[in-house]
Order: sequence, then C-alpha cells, then structure tokens
Amino acid sequence: MVDGSPTVPARRLGRELKRLREGTGKTQAEVADYCGTYSTTISKIETGDRVGPLSVIKLMLQLYGIEGAQSEQLLQLAAQAREPGWWADYGDDVIPHWFTEYLGLESAANEVWTFQQGYVPGLLQTRHYTEAVTAAINATGPSESANEFARVRATRQERLTGPQPLRLWAILDEAVLHRKVGGPGVMREQLTRLIDAASQQPTITVQVLPFAAGAHPGMTGPFTILRFAEESMNMVYLEQRGGAVYLERPVDVEVHEATFRRLSDLALSEDDTVSLLNEIERGH
Repeated sequence: MVDGSPTVPARRLGRELKRLREGTGKTQAEVADYCGTYSTTISKIETGDRVGPLSVIKLMLQLYGIEGAQSEQLLQLAAQAREPGWWADYGDDVIPHWFTEYLGLESAANEVWTFQQGYVPGLLQTRHYTEAVTAAINATGPSESANEFARVRATRQERLTGPQPLRLWAILDEAVLHRKVGGPGVMREQLTRLIDAASQQPTITVQVLPFAAGAHPGMTGPFTILRFAEESMNMVYLEQRGGAVYLERPVDVEVHEATFRRLSDLALSEDDTVSLLNEIERGH
C-alpha cells in the first residue's frame, strides 16, 4: 500500500477497470448485468469511491478477458484498497466522511501546493491554532471535537518529517497573518511555527502574498494541488462547507498550477517572507 493509504489504490483500480471496460466497448449497465449488481456500483468502483465486493471485481476481470499476472495485480490493488487508513480510528464526528478521501490522497502524495486566504494550512498549524479554528468553524460542536481534530492534524503533520518527507509549498494571503485566531498567545506560537518551517525545513516552502500585490489570480478562492509520482494522479482539491470538489482533468490541473506559479511570482521571496513573519511576531 502507498504510504498506508487505501485511497490511491482504489482510484488506480477504478481507472484501470474503466479503461478495460471502454476497451471492450461495454457500458456500465452491461457490466452490471453480467456481474449481477447495479450500474451505480460499477460507476463508484470506477471512480474509486467504492472498492466493491471481490466477487464483482473478479467477474469484471473475467468479462474483460483479464487473466494471469495482470489479474493478480488488480486484485492486489483491490485488497490494498480495503485496508483501513490511519484515520479509521476516528469517528465521523471528528473527521467528516467527505474529508477522509482527502486524507488518503494527502498521505500518498509526493507534493502539496496550497494557496490559503482564511487560515494557516492544516499541515503547518499548531495544536492550539487548530483547536481555535475548528471551534470557530464548528461553532455548535462540542469542544472535545476540536481537541480530537487537533490530534488528526498532528498525525497528518508526521508526513512532513522522516526519510521521505512530503514536499509542501504554501502561499498565504497576508490577511492570514493578521487574523487573530485564538488570541495573541496562540498567534505568537503559530507565527513561530511558520518561521521555523520556512527557515529550517528544506522540504517546506512558505511565501506570503502581501496586500501590496493588489489584485491577483487567487482572488477566486483557496485551492490545493496534490501531486504524485504518477503524474496522471495529480488533482486539485477545492474545499467547501460540508464537502469538497476534486478536479482531475489535466487541463484543470494545468490551469491551477499556472495560477499557483503566478501567485508565487507575486508573493514575497522566502527570505522576505521570514522577515515579515518575524516582524509580525514581534508585534504580538
């Protein structure tokens, strides 16, 4: 399994099964009839939203004429996709169902490029900052949910260290640094974390997009690009209240990558970003 994440094997399996189906000229309804299931089940298997029973996967491969080593490889992907991710220990009251897919993808990604306007990216948040943000967003939720979600963020951040760390490139709108989340003490701690990440961790790049940049192409909203060793897996993640959208078409990924690079050109350099962070930290 890729970095302990079942999400990527499920998506790879789905893509390959879709390719094989289209190669045979079969419709999803025809495959469903052959397998004794519903076309919606075939659709969810192909998108990676569901692995499906092993018996159905075997019948699909049989219909497509897939045998031997190729069949074994795909069945192995199906087995990997059934293994629980590290987030399975947390309930839906801590991690929304729609967010578990992102956790699986992030766990397997090589790089994450993220542009944020509202708050510090989760991978760089301190525990107290996370608790304050979570409590504010979920104003009606119990405080223990914020504490538990802070534990989830801490687990995610383990990917930033180790022998093969996740490469993180974060561009923050300057407004993020001036928004007093959790009070002066929490913000001072968070700013220190950003300074340490930007100046001491070579696999992390932090840039601030200053107010002086004026109008910019990121004004339509925040976005995150997930980049994988297998380039065809690259995608854009757009978070919404109560859900998320994934853009997987190469043209959509390319547009967002170009936008991100333009934002980087408009943002402060890494050194100037650290200087600004130090200046704002001293103000707290």
